Amino acid sequence: MIITKTSLPRRTFLRGIGATISLPLLEAMVPALPAMAAAAPSGAVRRLGFVYIPMGSNISQWRPKDEGRITELSPTLNALTPFVDRVTVITNLENKNAYSPGNHATANACFLSAARAKMTEGSDYQLATTVDQIAAKQIGRDTALPSLELGTDLLTTVGSCDNGFACVYQNYLSWSSPTTPLPYEADPRVVFDRMFGDGGTAADRRGDLRKKGSILDWVTEDLARLQRQVGPADRIKVDQYVESVREVERRIQKAEKQTDEVPLPDVGRPLGAPALWEDHVKLMFDLQALALQADITRIITFQLARETSTRTYPQIGLPEPHHPISHHSNNPEKLAKLAKINAYHVSLFAYFIDKLHSTPDGDGSLLDHTMYLYGSGMGNPDVHDHTNLPIIVVGGGAGSIKGGRHVKYSQPAPLANLHLTLLDKLGIHLDSFGDSTGKLENVLDV
Repeated sequence: MIITKTSLPRRTFLRGIGATISLPLLEAMVPALPAMAAAAPSGAVRRLGFVYIPMGSNISQWRPKDEGRITELSPTLNALTPFVDRVTVITNLENKNAYSPGNHATANACFLSAARAKMTEGSDYQLATTVDQIAAKQIGRDTALPSLELGTDLLTTVGSCDNGFACVYQNYLSWSSPTTPLPYEADPRVVFDRMFGDGGTAADRRGDLRKKGSILDWVTEDLARLQRQVGPADRIKVDQYVESVREVERRIQKAEKQTDEVPLPDVGRPLGAPALWEDHVKLMFDLQALALQADITRIITFQLARETSTRTYPQIGLPEPHHPISHHSNNPEKLAKLAKINAYHVSLFAYFIDKLHSTPDGDGSLLDHTMYLYGSGMGNPDVHDHTNLPIIVVGGGAGSIKGGRHVKYSQPAPLANLHLTLLDKLGIHLDSFGDSTGKLENVLDV
């Protein structure tokens, strides 16, 4: 290919002493894009993310009333209405391999693996390589981090967590091999360091950041040089990206200051996590947006909350713990409360989707070029079943996903079929995954 103008490689960084910052996609990088792996014909990078919610849903409030093409979402999914053309609701998926005495543990473990967990309370646990890690091994080769594993809860539980199943199954979503679970990170500062730090331990970089201020101060010369190289549109984009990095830093520093000045009852709370859970979630979503925008990674998993979570939500008028509410016994009052928690979680996800929608990326937005699966490994939490799972896929998949649809299967279909389909959309073609029976035909296709 003949290039008639100066171009920057996609993997261009701003470098300073102790810091490396990836850049978002710029117009000056476009000529180099056709050689990129895992790219769509338009040159857009395809990305895949997963958000896990615990303890299923009140499916009657989750499921849209219409099937096929939809312009209206359900009460639970209502916060996603501005992006309905990017939302696909899939009803009556199941995860058969989660059925065992485990229930909560296996709901979590099987969500991305579609595999049966070995029943053990010890260290001889065994599952399968999860779908995100299959993707990471293929398209994570070209990014600084092959994948990001994130959460909001501190992992302090060990031993047996659920009917003879080791806590590892309930604690971890991602497994890089059948015997290697990948711990998630809940501390926003540590995640930021992993994304932008360079050299030394995480503790060293964290200390340096506190002493020296913004990580952006370390790359001033490189930033000025870049701004002289690129055109006006790219200068605006770089300025906006830099401001996003500064804003995340300010929020982390504010959270650390609050943690230092006002000791919290939960002394184990990770340093840098905001005192309010909602703020913590939004900050973790902001970090995901930065990671995708700068192409630091293309694969992300986020455990919004753990199974059996006893978190309360007084901010939405629910001081009772989530887990007891989920055992609703078909009590209308408890079902309404469960639906309220489900809708609240979706509203936080909608905050993130709005950010992806408003972030330019190539010839579209991050939302246009990303696929996120949001849902749970449990269906009806009152009976701990694993069918009729609450599942949605949001994003455009770089032109490979249609959206604006509710697909309802008359008979339960394997969740693994959806995983197989999402991998196919990334350009990773497998004959099978977990207990799959084939791809979901005409569900996500344009």
